[in-house]
Amino acid sequence: MKKFVFAISVLTFAMYSCEEKVKETPRSIPSPEKVELLKPDLEKQAEDLKEKGYQAFLYKEGDSTYLMQQYYMVFLKSGENRSQDSLETAKLMEGHLAHLNRMATEGYASLIGPMGDDGELRGIVVYQTPTQQEADSLANMDPMVKAGRLKVEIHPWWTEKGGKLK
Repeated sequence: MKKFVFAISVLTFAMYSCEEKVKETPRSIPSPEKVELLKPDLEKQAEDLKEKGYQAFLYKEGDSTYLMQQYYMVFLKSGENRSQDSLETAKLMEGHLAHLNRMATEGYASLIGPMGDDGELRGIVVYQTPTQQEADSLANMDPMVKAGRLKVEIHPWWTEKGGKLK
């Protein structure tokens, strides 16, 4: 049953996260002239984020300026109540995946996925919310968390706004 649930999780994650494949282009360092043109735009974006309650700042390195934003990394861990039968577990998994899909669709979560082993850490969700309390509230709405099958551990995490995995 664990392999079945894991396979469904991986397939669902792949389906939602790979809806559109984008060709990777190497990241180039903008010329000083382009950086100067980007600065006011980045400053405005940082101000807009701060006005909405997000933590953000500009980071300068050489000729480059980066807009950094704080996100909340939620570690989904094995909970205390994992005694559900296979039918109840399947229903919880369906609700769990619907919840994660909703979080992604509504723009609250930007990176979601299960772990590749059968350890205590079951998955990761990166929330884009102004506060840790909001990320905690959204993470605890997950049916798997409500049922005690999963528990959450939340940490603030900084990365470049609009960054992506390579």
